[in-house]
Amino acid sequence: MKLVLAATGASGAIYLQRLLAQIDCAAHEVHLVLSSYAKQVIAEEIGTLEVPAGVQQHGDKTMNVPFVSGSARFDAMVVCPCSMGTLGRIAAGTSDSTLLRAADVFLKERRKLILVPRETPWNLIHARNVVTLLEAGAIVMPASPGFYSRPQTIEQVADTVVARILDQLGLPAPGTFRWAEQAE
Repeated sequence: MKLVLAATGASGAIYLQRLLAQIDCAAHEVHLVLSSYAKQVIAEEIGTLEVPAGVQQHGDKTMNVPFVSGSARFDAMVVCPCSMGTLGRIAAGTSDSTLLRAADVFLKERRKLILVPRETPWNLIHARNVVTLLEAGAIVMPASPGFYSRPQTIEQVADTVVARILDQLGLPAPGTFRWAEQAE
């Protein structure tokens, strides 16, 4: 699978870190784009992003990467975390950065685009932008952790969101809590 992972300046760097740790980057072609604000939030929240070997990192101010063209075949793009500002710029079709242009290409080519906003509460503009993106074919997955599995660590809480992202990508999410029928 050919994937683009991206992050913006919303809080939630742990989600990106856990996603990178759980994707088999040796088996998949993974490209990473960080906005300048994402780099700042990563530094504040987790210090250093541990990027697995083989992940190709790109700047957010270049159009000289394959995934910003519809002619390049990629399977999915995940923006995690996705600020509401970025979500709004994607909804408006703004393409003035690598990340925004890539998201625009994924929408126009009808490829899987997963946006993971972490911000709350939403205002009406946020909600309308989400509706616009849903109508355009994006998958919007607010970073809302689950607690059915009784997570014991911050990483386990984050993994409840990451598992749902992996499910949407069709990638394995080992150790994920799954509902099963319970005997009465």
